[in-house]
Amino acid sequence: MNIAMTLGALACTIAIAAQAAAPASYPSRPVRIIVPFGAGSATDVVARTVGQNLAEGLGQAMIIDNRAGANGTIGAELAAKSPKDGYTLLMSTNTPSAAAPSLMKKINYDPVRDFAPIARIGTIAFVLVTNPSLPAKSMTELIALAKRQPGKLTAGSGSAGSLVPVFMLQQMAGIELNHIPYKSIPPALADVVSGQISMVYADMVTGSPQVKSGKVRALGVTSKQRDPLLPDVPAIAETVKDFELIAWFALFAPAGTPQAVVDRLAAESRKILARGDVRERFAVMGIRVAPLSPAELGKFQQSELEKWAKLAKAANIVPE
Repeated sequence: MNIAMTLGALACTIAIAAQAAAPASYPSRPVRIIVPFGAGSATDVVARTVGQNLAEGLGQAMIIDNRAGANGTIGAELAAKSPKDGYTLLMSTNTPSAAAPSLMKKINYDPVRDFAPIARIGTIAFVLVTNPSLPAKSMTELIALAKRQPGKLTAGSGSAGSLVPVFMLQQMAGIELNHIPYKSIPPALADVVSGQISMVYADMVTGSPQVKSGKVRALGVTSKQRDPLLPDVPAIAETVKDFELIAWFALFAPAGTPQAVVDRLAAESRKILARGDVRERFAVMGIRVAPLSPAELGKFQQSELEKWAKLAKAANIVPE
């Protein structure tokens, strides 16, 4: 073997070792967690809860950076293009990490190739809420009203979890709604409260407090069974057969982040999600803790890409 080949092989070995190794001092400065949805969204709440506990475990501050817009793809793209050093993470959801390729004509990142899975955090259902003045007190009445007034009722969305069920309901119930997109769910929910739009599928974190306060009326939840957080609200599937949609939250790093860093973040995440106080905090918000390891999350994400593609196709969603 000549000297050039020897040096080349050595350089390759050093590069691989450098990627695999994490500095013993990691993290030695604050870590940024990009949230691809607005402040007050479910993803934001999850990121702040996990981030606070990661900060305690790792001894460094976790800075939440909200970058909302374009179904979460603006924040996801920023994370994908960030340095691969463990100091930028992405608290993602099914929207930018699984559904976006089926909802948008173009995204400037690959949900799988450009990210290193760290940990799934949990899952959550949505609740369809309307302004109390809307003359429909049940899913049956809402469907009947929409059939009498095709295209008149407005439905907001701020994520795939709130967008896809709009089109699912149209397809499965044979109705026509006027879809209004938002950057995230909280502003859409605020417009339902004020009467600017008719309805929105809100995640339990943002929707349930408004339901309990009486500011909106809940007509149904997107889980197969009723949700413990709103036990008196029927499952939409009780009226529209086989209707179901569940969203999830997961932590990712840019692809190429040292494996030792990924492993440490995954281990800390497991510790956090095993704590009773954390699980209880999530439970009262309607989030079911459902941890997955990096390898398990990677396989799960692949299956979710296929699932959301099928959902989008079945709902006749045309990528925009």
